[in-house]
Amino acid sequence: MEHPAYHGPISKQRCEELLGKKGKDGTYLIRDSETIQGALCLCVYKQKVVYTYRILQSHSGSFTLQTSSGVEEKFFKTINDLIHHYKQKNQGLATRLRRSLKRKTLQEQPLRCPDPVVQDEENEYENVECSAEYVVVLPD
Repeated sequence: MEHPAYHGPISKQRCEELLGKKGKDGTYLIRDSETIQGALCLCVYKQKVVYTYRILQSHSGSFTLQTSSGVEEKFFKTINDLIHHYKQKNQGLATRLRRSLKRKTLQEQPLRCPDPVVQDEENEYENVECSAEYVVVLPD
């Protein structure tokens, strides 16, 4: 998903830490749901509490916030349309959305690749591959 407020698969706890550091009512971010695969969470800060609303996508591709039984669902063509709607006052959220907490892009720092042969007392490993994210050590 491409949206500046989208933080990916961060935990609820990490989300609360990030929004709590900002500490301003109406600050929000979007993250992956930890409990429903494919769903997103809209998390908004108000008075030291983070309110979480699940964003679901219909089969037709439109987006909606999961509502309580008996509450009419509102559907939006895009996440941006949904965000724009909930920036308006009195739309059913704990507070209206005011500012997104944009994800900081981590500056890529190259990892130092280990020496091609790593030895310890009992084992010897070769074929060490290095990538930007992790190191794979394959046994001989």
